[in-house]
Amino acid sequence: MNVAVVLMAYGSPERLEDVPAYYADIRGGRPIAPEHLEDLVARYRALGVEQRNPLNEITERTRAALERTLAVPVFTGMKHWTPRVADAAERAVVGGAETVLGLVLAPHYSRLSIAGYRSQLEDALAGRATLRFVESWHDFPPFVDVLSTRVRGTHRHVVFTAHSLPARVLEDGDPYQEQLFETAALVAQDAGLPEWSFAYQSESPTGEPWLGPDILDHLVTLKERGVTDVLVCPVGFVSDHLEIRWDIDVEARERASELGLDLERIEMPNADPAFVDALALLVEMELASAPR
Repeated sequence: MNVAVVLMAYGSPERLEDVPAYYADIRGGRPIAPEHLEDLVARYRALGVEQRNPLNEITERTRAALERTLAVPVFTGMKHWTPRVADAAERAVVGGAETVLGLVLAPHYSRLSIAGYRSQLEDALAGRATLRFVESWHDFPPFVDVLSTRVRGTHRHVVFTAHSLPARVLEDGDPYQEQLFETAALVAQDAGLPEWSFAYQSESPTGEPWLGPDILDHLVTLKERGVTDVLVCPVGFVSDHLEIRWDIDVEARERASELGLDLERIEMPNADPAFVDALALLVEMELASAPR
């Protein structure tokens, strides 16, 4: 069985001049408020993304390490930037893959996120190869261990975070929030945390209710409860990108400073060998479960 892996991620603009096109792709033809685009450009500029964005390089390092570990071809497919999911699928098929395994660098399933990746991959393959797809890996023990080692023994109050989504997902029975809470509980139990909480981040200005509490508001609540030291563990993310380097490292730190809180965050998994090994085991288990 000739196998290839398509490792999928959200994507990020390579250069500052690419931000408008990137944002337009995210919006999918919906109107873009000029002030929102200006804000996004300002965030990337503040992070030092003038000539070349280093954020996509994290995904490439992860891809390369996973390919070495698995000894099968691994292709990167981005949802909103290049190389696209369709590009990765084409390379896999042209390379002779009879089975393509899709894995998104996001552990928790939602119809608003993971389902979109699967749809893109299915459309691109167009039946030319058998598709195997990892829907969720939020409770995969090796992944839980990667996170628990980063919070074990801390004296700080741990706040687990994830990207917020419109609150309407709960009405549809979407498992996203339930899976997030399960990951946080598993990590806390494995690490032996005496106290922890959960908050969301990165809400978009759409005019509708989003899942909460937002971490900026949650920090106020923690201050009122007498918490003085916070460690943020973004369980919904696996790499350093805009939602980490801006929403946590800039906005959350600024709010914490205003409140007199000391805030740190964990080192993200990125291309950590332990994380890559976890992904490799996940792929191997999925392929081993395929019908013969």
